Amino acid sequence: MSRSSSDLFAGVRVIIPTLLGLIPFGLICGAVCQGAGMPDWSAVGFSLIVFAGASQMAATQLMADHASTVVVILTGLIINLRMVMYSASIAPHFRGVSTVRKGLLAYLLTDQIYALALARYSEPDAQRMDKVMFYLGGALTIWIIFITTTLIGAHIGSLIPPEWDLEFTVPLVFIAVTVPAIRDRAAGTAATTAVLTALLADGLPYNLGLMAGAFAGILAGYLTERRRDRG
Repeated sequence: MSRSSSDLFAGVRVIIPTLLGLIPFGLICGAVCQGAGMPDWSAVGFSLIVFAGASQMAATQLMADHASTVVVILTGLIINLRMVMYSASIAPHFRGVSTVRKGLLAYLLTDQIYALALARYSEPDAQRMDKVMFYLGGALTIWIIFITTTLIGAHIGSLIPPEWDLEFTVPLVFIAVTVPAIRDRAAGTAATTAVLTALLADGLPYNLGLMAGAFAGILAGYLTERRRDRG
């Protein structure tokens, strides 16, 4: 087996344990999209174009609440701001890669592949590996599983009676995603500030409460981290 093929399958292997959390997340994304009135093909198309579960969940909830298009788009962009930092952090490992291939790598970027790829790239023998193939092995596995489970979730969602409101799954999913990420004071401050602000701003028009909470959380986390660094 060539080095590139070996690294490709290594990427697949390293991502497998994360699928235990990804599979139910994809199913819920599909079911929530269907519950918001999207047909199966639309739910899958949404995942294909956006490919960002947390943003999709928030956008779907806002669309179901008849928020304006601007609010829906801005909310998705704010939630995905972390991808800008991920990209800047991992970009040095892809020097020399063509612009087209970098575009594909950017499209496939997720929390899981970022963390696992960066950890692998820091190992002593990483200079001899094909970093792009390792990344693609894990990222494409996530992509295939997420798109497939979204389709299954949308189909299952169409079988659920309308009176079984699925909207309650959205905050539950965000709680499950957010709580494990709170590992220091800055993250805790950001999360607490975002929640309190969103609750207090719940009555704002155009569902701007969620966006206000996001901005307040980012600012609070940044200021807390800055104070810690100065200290």
